[in-house]
Amino acid sequence: MRKIQTQGVHHITLVGTTREESIDFWEGILGMPFVFEQPNLDNAAESHLYFDPGDGRLITVFTNDERAPDGPPEDDKVPGRVHHLAFAVSKATFDQAVARLDERGVKHSGVKDRGFMDSIYFHDPLGLLIELAAYRFEPPAGHTHTDVLLDAHRLRVERGDRNIDPEHLADAIELLVGRTQRSLSDDRTPKNPFA
Repeated sequence: MRKIQTQGVHHITLVGTTREESIDFWEGILGMPFVFEQPNLDNAAESHLYFDPGDGRLITVFTNDERAPDGPPEDDKVPGRVHHLAFAVSKATFDQAVARLDERGVKHSGVKDRGFMDSIYFHDPLGLLIELAAYRFEPPAGHTHTDVLLDAHRLRVERGDRNIDPEHLADAIELLVGRTQRSLSDDRTPKNPFA
């Protein structure tokens, strides 16, 4: 038996209401370019809108101008339901998010400290919980955020700490560089040239 190996998210499709409301939210608030539209090939009553979340992949929305929103769900932690979608934003954009949501009157969580990133949560017009997330670190060249997080997790567990914090991230980055970037030095341990 062999796995079916995934290589990333291809797209996420959501059920929306009207075409205009979908465009206003996904492009008008979150800045995702509206890249194309076609009929929903499985349901002639719906249109299928495609948005680029910033990495060239797709968020798609089935729309129907006759469909009305039901409002936010009463419980967003029902098994089998999507709890939230998280989108990466730069630190510069994240630092403006509270003010930009406030100017639209969008209720939000305020900034949440996640140790390795910062988050803000709010609901889309249909009640789907959206997270804007900004990492607090950049991975070393040739590595991904998940490479750093894997090593930071191992360090956190070894040290008996509750969650990943900036010290784990910095130490994980140092480990990754030490393992993967070559040096002419035989001894790459920390030194103090000011002693």
